[in-house]
Amino acid sequence: MSRIDDRIIKTEYSEVMQKSYIDYAMSVIIARALPDARDGLKPVQRRTLYDMYELGIRYDRPYRKSARIVGDTMGKYHPHGDSSIYEALVVMSQDFKKGIPLVDGHGNFGNIEGDGAAAMRYTEARLQKITQEAFLADLDKDVVDFIPNFDETEKEPTVLPVKIPNLLVNGSEGIAVGMATNIPPHNLAEVIDATKAYMLDENITTRELMRYIKGPDFPTGGIVINEDELLEIYETGTGKIKIRGKVEIEKAKGGRINLVITQIPYTMIGANISKFLMDVASLAETKKTQDIVDITNQSSKEGIRIVIELRKDTDVENFKNMLYKKTRLEDTFGVNMLAISDGRPETMGLKQIIRENVNFQFEVATRKYKNLLAKELDRKEIQEGLIKACNVIDLIIEILRGSKDRAMAKACLVEGKVDGIKFKSKESKVMAAQLMFSEKQANAILDMRLYKLIGLEIEALINEHEETMANIYRYEDILARRDSMAQVIINELDEIREQYKRARRTQITTASEAVYVEKKVEEMDIVFLMDRFGYAKTIDLATYERNKEAADTENKFTFICKNTGKVCLFTNTGQLHTLKVMDLPFGKFRDKGVPVDNISNYDSSRESIVYVASQSDLNLYRVIFATKQAMLKIVDGGEFDVAKRTVAATKLQDGDEVLSVVTYKEQRNIVLQSKEGYFLRFAIEEIPEKKKGAIGVRGMKLGAKDEVEAVYYTQNAVEQSIEYGSKELELNKIKLGKRDGKGVKVRV
Repeated sequence: MSRIDDRIIKTEYSEVMQKSYIDYAMSVIIARALPDARDGLKPVQRRTLYDMYELGIRYDRPYRKSARIVGDTMGKYHPHGDSSIYEALVVMSQDFKKGIPLVDGHGNFGNIEGDGAAAMRYTEARLQKITQEAFLADLDKDVVDFIPNFDETEKEPTVLPVKIPNLLVNGSEGIAVGMATNIPPHNLAEVIDATKAYMLDENITTRELMRYIKGPDFPTGGIVINEDELLEIYETGTGKIKIRGKVEIEKAKGGRINLVITQIPYTMIGANISKFLMDVASLAETKKTQDIVDITNQSSKEGIRIVIELRKDTDVENFKNMLYKKTRLEDTFGVNMLAISDGRPETMGLKQIIRENVNFQFEVATRKYKNLLAKELDRKEIQEGLIKACNVIDLIIEILRGSKDRAMAKACLVEGKVDGIKFKSKESKVMAAQLMFSEKQANAILDMRLYKLIGLEIEALINEHEETMANIYRYEDILARRDSMAQVIINELDEIREQYKRARRTQITTASEAVYVEKKVEEMDIVFLMDRFGYAKTIDLATYERNKEAADTENKFTFICKNTGKVCLFTNTGQLHTLKVMDLPFGKFRDKGVPVDNISNYDSSRESIVYVASQSDLNLYRVIFATKQAMLKIVDGGEFDVAKRTVAATKLQDGDEVLSVVTYKEQRNIVLQSKEGYFLRFAIEEIPEKKKGAIGVRGMKLGAKDEVEAVYYTQNAVEQSIEYGSKELELNKIKLGKRDGKGVKVRV
């Protein structure tokens, strides 16, 4: 008995990981994420359609529950979870995603605005007519290879016998490992015309193919604006297609103008439609434009209709260009025509995709007509045997009546053995020995019913034989001559084109880049108001003057600023957050305003605002900082004129925080009050000027557990008092000391 050590296989861990990862990557690439260049389908799509075909869910039969289709597909062919199968089923039914929907969905299968489909237990589906006729029609003629499924209990096709270049018609998108595919959909009639042109001249160039395929044809319409770049994209298989939505101008009541979006870029479908509406609303809220009166989404099953109501004097062309520049009304579709060819992922150009499909069509047609020819040859053999038997029917009956069993009769018909058979005459015996039918003919004769001997039946048999001979001649001609086979394929393409063609939806053009001239905002003074809850707004000066007392009482910070400027927020953590005045709502005095958290990087959950000032005001003065640990400094206000939304306004020691920030204007003395009741008053001139990155100097000696609780500023010859405990304390009467002193104790 061998030791267990002898059975352990030792190998390098990195090699095992490398091989495992490569196996995983190839499995995702080949068996999950990328479409086959021949039928343009991913495995999950192919298996779902084949399962529906197997279940008999045809276009002219009742719908079946989606859950039944998903469950059957998962159990037989695709053991990778029901969500991927149902998602594939849903996408194949959505006419806003696919050039030609392959599944006829019944129920809620989602919509263009991003609402998802209902659960599979509520929806039903069946095959579309084109799917049945152009994707699954010849599966019974042995035209493609079948392989065992995952548990070898069923057989599934390696590819479907699709008669059109589906990879181009419906496009594809998928993310594999280290690679991704993104193929735009195209117009069915144009793709068929290009395929026919290639079959007639295999040396045709991509430029010549583009006489037929003008460019992508997205289900959502839109306008492709870089026509001059399409040739390179179709030659290389990669590039960027620029798409714009279609915009129409309508006149509204009162002389106003309505801008109506009737088609959107393909990339906007789903949640991006609501994002577009929010982006347009944001343009108005942030004062980027004042032309918008209202925006409504009037889209329905009939199509997209987004209405933007504009003011009378709006420069419509400039406004359209602003939408193109600042929203997804103009977007980019990144093309990467990657598909599986001969078992390997390959980036293919337009001509290569058509070549792959045409070669596949010839391969399918060859197998189809070989199969049909074999059946017609079998039929011919049997028909000739039956015709020959009808000519000597009396002899055949004599053989049958004289034979003891079927085997004896068959041996006589095939090999001419007459031993043991009773004949009426020697002539019959001699003739019977010379019959020499084939095996198949003999079986057909023995299985023939008596009514076949009626004159009309014999005549029908002869006519059928003539038809069979004509089919054999036709099939042999198709198989022998490529031109004949090409014509058969072209005829099928013409039938599909005639039955399922539709007008192009996407316009192809070359347009110049959208140029948007931003209107200059007229600079003026307005008043900034922020209450103690952090809600901020701006109002005009006249409104402020009328409500001055209420405004100063109800708001924590009030000051005049420029509407084109910035506001600086200093926090206890030593941070400076800036926000644009234009981002604040401008309106009525009693409007609530907006939380500054929403329009700046300020986070009220972990910091609090100590001071707010306009940046233009700070540029004219210096700023005094005071912290709980009594660290003081003066900083030139110009240092806070920064482009970033958040910077460090000061440096803090561990455990310290900013207590006070003020603009240094007419103040002469500073008074520091500690928690333990010490007050220190000294001249502000003793505080040195530092950079914003400095900690500063100590302003007051504090006890071990003491800290600064409040900071006050006084002016010479101006009385100022505070309530301290139960008495009033005049700050100017506190003994004037020096910086870094302990101060005087004030008894409560």
